[in-house]
Amino acid sequence: MGDNVVVINAERVTVTGTKTTSKLTTKMYHRHSMYPGGHKSISLRDQLQQHPDRVLRAAVWGMLPHNRMGRALLKHLKIYAGPNHPHSTNNPEPLA
Repeated sequence: MGDNVVVINAERVTVTGTKTTSKLTTKMYHRHSMYPGGHKSISLRDQLQQHPDRVLRAAVWGMLPHNRMGRALLKHLKIYAGPNHPHSTNNPEPLA
């Protein structure tokens, strides 16, 4: 069946970058609605403020194979912005 990974406090993630060009402003996330003019871009700083779980999910998805197996593995990843999560009854063990 495989193990599940629960990530909490995603809102407290930090990124590295040089002082002249910070990754918070230069790294962009793009999406398209498939309609003409439907291209949307958002910076890492704004994405962390609005949806911090999507930042980590996109980073992990970039490291997985982009096929059926990668999509199946990504379903085992649970990411939460704060310290509260509904998996406390499963007795998750913190990773040191």
